[in-house]
Amino acid sequence: MSPPPLLILNPAAAGGRSGRRWPELEARIRKGGLSFEVAFSTHRGHATELARAAVRAQRPMVVAVGGDGTMNEVVNGFFDSRGRIESPTRFGILPLGTGGDFRRSASVPADLERAAEALAAGETMPLDLGRATFETAAGPTSRHFLNIADAGIGGEVTRLVAEGPRLPRGSWTYLLASLRALYGWRNVRLRIEVDGREQEQVCQQVVIANGQYYGGGMRVAPGADWADGLLDVIVIGDVNLVENMRGLRRIRSGTHLDGLSPKISHQRARRVEVRSAGRVLIDLDGEQPGYLPASFEVVPAAIELVGCQPEVSPSLRA
Repeated sequence: MSPPPLLILNPAAAGGRSGRRWPELEARIRKGGLSFEVAFSTHRGHATELARAAVRAQRPMVVAVGGDGTMNEVVNGFFDSRGRIESPTRFGILPLGTGGDFRRSASVPADLERAAEALAAGETMPLDLGRATFETAAGPTSRHFLNIADAGIGGEVTRLVAEGPRLPRGSWTYLLASLRALYGWRNVRLRIEVDGREQEQVCQQVVIANGQYYGGGMRVAPGADWADGLLDVIVIGDVNLVENMRGLRRIRSGTHLDGLSPKISHQRARRVEVRSAGRVLIDLDGEQPGYLPASFEVVPAAIELVGCQPEVSPSLRA
């Protein structure tokens, strides 16, 4: 008999509520018709270790239960130093946590019971991933990302989210951190190479998007498609504080690329490199793992995602 799907729960997700409420959450998931075993992550990187063991054991599905950071850790467990681990294991999510941006991008139900029903139904789609190589205090390293990578102010926002208060709604937490970051931020000169085409300019940030949403619901890349084999690259140039404040609402609604501002550029690429003379933080799926220089490349159809609702968004149809 093959092993059942494995759920990997981050007990610290949603401000620790996921761990405290696990018996109730487990009942809701089982009510959705999903049979499973569960493992609890206990420290940073543990969810990756648990997922990698499950993938090597040929589990039919590994499910991240938590926020975007937990999902990022789990999806990295599908890989080792040699690349994708040979296994039929598929990837699923049950969303909890602060941001919820991957869930929005993939059109996974926000309701836990409905999300479990979608996993039990078993509908799948191939999912592109991004792969980032960047600097850390211990030296260069590589990591996959599901949704969004960012170089610039996004890394500062992520740092402030991690260090600051968790508000009742994840979008409020990110908005507060964004406002705090804006008031203290100074734009930086970046050298950006997009599929071999190089440019240098003063920027607020460079967003490399596999999905559409980041920062607790801001639709930064409204045309991004999980299955097109490309990354959306949005460069926000030397904007000032007033332009930032005016632009937040447009970014949240995804209209900032309509009638493109001369300080914003948008293109699609397979590979992006970003360098800076100073120390500039990066953000991967709401986590702050390192800093520039960094390269970002697409990994087409890297894994199979279970539980998406492709009828919600035509761009999600494989």
